[in-house]
Amino acid sequence: GVAVGSWIWGVVAENHSLTLALEASAGALLLVAATGLLLPIRQWKEADQDSLGFETPALALDLKSRSGPIVVKIEYSIPEANVETFLDQMQERRRVQSRAGARHWNLQRDLQEPSHWTETFRTPTWMDYLRLNHRLTAEDRELDRSLLELHAGELPPRTRLAIERPTGAPRRREQSGSFFFRR
Repeated sequence: GVAVGSWIWGVVAENHSLTLALEASAGALLLVAATGLLLPIRQWKEADQDSLGFETPALALDLKSRSGPIVVKIEYSIPEANVETFLDQMQERRRVQSRAGARHWNLQRDLQEPSHWTETFRTPTWMDYLRLNHRLTAEDRELDRSLLELHAGELPPRTRLAIERPTGAPRRREQSGSFFFRR
């Protein structure tokens, strides 16, 4: 925007006058400010946040805040009659999760048990996973509730958390303050 604006006002100044270019840019600035007053951005309300609904999961491993990447898998059981509605809601779910910080989001359907669906995404670190869940709004939680209604089974959808570890990279070990690679 700055580059295009500079070019436009430079062309106006070159072809007409510097005074006209400065007056026109000031008028455009006032027009943009007035547009902001007429079409304001929705104000953030504390009620939009629903972090009280999220409890940090108990872990068997001692993770640090920078541990990661974290892989999240949520397993659903969706009857064939609910598949179209489920897919529509999962499009919105992808948008919500991506906005909150999820990366590499995807949805998988089991080829041997077609009613079994798995939502998968990653966060770079454990702290990013916790932040993602605290960024979700009350409206986002309503989407979770509607997905739960489509889920068949006595238990809610199962959430699995894993830490991803590359297998080809050498491991780092610490010895007397310096690092070396184990071969």
